[in-house]
Amino acid sequence: MIEILDTTLRDGEQTPGVSFTTQEKVEIAQRLDALGVNYIEAGVPAMGKVEAQAIREIVALGLKAKVVAWNRAALGDLEASLATGAKVLHLSLPVSDQLIEGKLGWNKGEVLAQQRRCLEFLAYEGVEVSVGAEDSTRANPEFLLDYAQQAEALGAVRVRFCDTLGLLDPFGLVDFFQPLVQKLKTKAEIHSHNDFGMATANGLAAVRAGFQVIDTTVLGLGERAGNAPLEETAMVLRYHLHQEGLKTEGLKDLARFVALAAGRAIPVNKSVIGEEIFCHESGIHADGVLKDPKNYEPYAPEWVGAQRQIVIGKHSGRRALRYKLESLGLTAGFEIGELLDRVRALATAKKSVLSDLDLIHLGRP
Repeated sequence: MIEILDTTLRDGEQTPGVSFTTQEKVEIAQRLDALGVNYIEAGVPAMGKVEAQAIREIVALGLKAKVVAWNRAALGDLEASLATGAKVLHLSLPVSDQLIEGKLGWNKGEVLAQQRRCLEFLAYEGVEVSVGAEDSTRANPEFLLDYAQQAEALGAVRVRFCDTLGLLDPFGLVDFFQPLVQKLKTKAEIHSHNDFGMATANGLAAVRAGFQVIDTTVLGLGERAGNAPLEETAMVLRYHLHQEGLKTEGLKDLARFVALAAGRAIPVNKSVIGEEIFCHESGIHADGVLKDPKNYEPYAPEWVGAQRQIVIGKHSGRRALRYKLESLGLTAGFEIGELLDRVRALATAKKSVLSDLDLIHLGRP
């Protein structure tokens, strides 16, 4: 069973301009739990009192999902996380030469020493610990394996491999990570960014490479181009891997709530949750769907809490127009071909599909 760690409340909130209130964080956590995600990364306690209190409140909910507190590999951060009552702590260190030297001014030995220091500090705290490898995809593979195996030996239950800049494609991900993951006994977790639009595909590729946990955010929120969207990943697991653990019917409502809290609009054609992804206008497609929805829909709209729509516009055909008129209880005052000409002219002028009121007016003789 592939697990989902959703980091909307941590990495998602790092989207420029996104700022959740404590109540919004609590509500999002409850909705994620109802959906069935396995882990909820609730935030960074070291940010301060407000963030720490929000995490305490989420921990106090007693959710089925495990609540994760994120940390830099610093003892002060870990102490702040322990004070929230979180039972799962994640600590992160860079593993690429670029970040080890260019950001920290350290060497690889210092990274390994600091990881050891933190894991030994947490060894008797009664918490589950995961270790993150920031910028894994630009790291030396031999050092990355050393880093992961040391974490495993010191009690880490998961190692998070981060494609921090979203550089890998699915083929490259399998080539890079599969030999490494095969050498680990602990769970491997993939954290993909979407800079080249491949975060969801990379999550699926990671499963092929042996990973057991995929990180997501609702709407794909996150740094720069964001992370693997929860809604897409959930449907990949259900459709392609036949995994039934997530209640995908709640995806649209969850996405709407997060979009409102984040001040973000959902594109109407956004995969899985867009308002128009089960909206059919063109004559060939509408006719096919009316005969059998499987002709032009990859899965039933009910899977994601959506509804099918047949709409009338410039590209509509006779079958769809008759269907729409019948659904409105109307009889055309014109021959259907003449009415279709009127429909197309008005749709072109409006640059949109027609409303029910438009059809009522057009259908009058």
